[in-house]
Amino acid sequence: MPIVVDIDVMLARRKMSVGTLADRVGVTPANIAVLKNNRAKAVRFSTLEALCEVLDCQPGELLRWEP
Repeated sequence: MPIVVDIDVMLARRKMSVGTLADRVGVTPANIAVLKNNRAKAVRFSTLEALCEVLDCQPGELLRWEP
């Protein structure tokens, strides 16, 4: 998949666990794992907004395109 989700990088920078992120964003740890492992087919803007708010980052820091 050409769009890569770098949640693991942001989690490491913030020293935060998947469980903590899931609790703060309001999704299940399994949904975070789907994003983290690049298995997601789509991301809701509301989820992306919550991720950015919790991780204090911009969408471009979480998503990147690889040809």
